[in-house]
Amino acid sequence: MATIEIDDDVYEALQLPEKERSPALKRELAVSLYARDVLSFGKARALAELSKREFQALLGNREIPRHYGERELEEDLKYAE
Repeated sequence: MATIEIDDDVYEALQLPEKERSPALKRELAVSLYARDVLSFGKARALAELSKREFQALLGNREIPRHYGERELEEDLKYAE
């Protein structure tokens, strides 16, 4: 598993309880990378550690449209096997 280093001062400045920081950062990174079309829906959802429904709701709340291209179709087909 890869890790991302975040300066301690920045991490401590997050206005969240300690146990919510890591999941919140993962969700924010996942949403940002999905919105920029850097990660597929499936990979972004996995990064956010959310179910399909939860990640769809998160994108909807942020008014981020769902993209569906060849890559997502391939992932869906592999998942369906």
